[in-house]
Amino acid sequence: MEVVEFACGIPHLLKGEHSENVGTAVDSWSVQQPLGVVAGITPFNFPAMVPMWMFPIALACGNTFVLKPSEKDPSCPLRLAELLTEAGLPDGVLNVVNGDREAVDALLTDDRVGALSFVGSTPVAEDDLPHAAAAHGKRVQALGGAKNHAIVLPDADLDNAASTLIGAAFGSAGERCMAISVAVCVGDATADRLVAKLGAAGRARSKVGPGTETRARHGPAGHARASRQGRRLHRPRRRGRAPSWWSTAASSTVPGHERRASSSGGCLFDRVTPEMSIYRDEIFGPVLCVVRVETFEEAIVLINAHQYGNGTCVFTRDGEAARRFADAIEVGMVGINVPLPVPVAFHSFGGWKRSLFGPMHIHGPEGVRFYTRMKTVTARWPTDVHAPAEFSMPTMK
Repeated sequence: MEVVEFACGIPHLLKGEHSENVGTAVDSWSVQQPLGVVAGITPFNFPAMVPMWMFPIALACGNTFVLKPSEKDPSCPLRLAELLTEAGLPDGVLNVVNGDREAVDALLTDDRVGALSFVGSTPVAEDDLPHAAAAHGKRVQALGGAKNHAIVLPDADLDNAASTLIGAAFGSAGERCMAISVAVCVGDATADRLVAKLGAAGRARSKVGPGTETRARHGPAGHARASRQGRRLHRPRRRGRAPSWWSTAASSTVPGHERRASSSGGCLFDRVTPEMSIYRDEIFGPVLCVVRVETFEEAIVLINAHQYGNGTCVFTRDGEAARRFADAIEVGMVGINVPLPVPVAFHSFGGWKRSLFGPMHIHGPEGVRFYTRMKTVTARWPTDVHAPAEFSMPTMK
């Protein structure tokens, strides 16, 4: 809804710039004009929010929008379209097309679509979309995967860090691109204390159930074990020394040591190293890894070396350390004692490295620039004096 409110003030961002007398009696100005037809492809995990990152800005900029939501939960976007129709939006301005890859390919190859926004997996965002879009002259805004780190310094409020990390790692069943999935603890003493607090808090909040169950603290994951996403989610639990979904045991892979995970809350793996697949890969589930380092500088180097750069945060009371972190970290969205640094709607959302493909972030000012193209007009009106033929730019005089 914040994006809708931001879009309601769109004239301020579409007014362009104006310069008088850039040359003798010559004025120049720019205008932001719509692209025409634009499209969006959205994931299963936030069927209302992610489409509303896109179409309110696109429509307010003067475009029509084709939305292809996830085939796993298509009803919510249809309801949004119904509400806009009831509000008076003309037919054909917002269009919802359900389907699978065939529908995506149609949007990618149709020359009438001028731009395409995407939120989903990195392989699709990195390989499929940019190449197909470039072949058909489209601009692309593609948000991919993530592996978000939180640095915990020795001076941090560990009670607050543990409590907020529980929500950041296991909220929405960990199925969100801003989930904190790695806690980087500076020093063994910090790690030991944090793991103990995470274990106590996790066990107290481990009940899984539907939203109608008031005692439930975790919803179920959105994929069955047999699906590709389900296999990615359950593989680290089978390979780790985890007797249940919540464990403070070490997480090294042990051949032949496989125990079926129960369905009780999240899973905590301590003493994870950068060589392990559960550290390298996005799991997109309620799994939190704890990595131990000796220094703050080592923690920054570790995060900057990772393939993803979506979101990150630091827990500390040290203002100097927080400022160094915000300046040196190579990640698109940064939090200081804020584990989910999701920008408000009048700022833009997006990561770095293999978390974002395309030159612009989503919603906010970057979203306005993505859904418009600039036109610059240079004008000089005739006067009573008739000038001879000119062979240079009029602004050179």
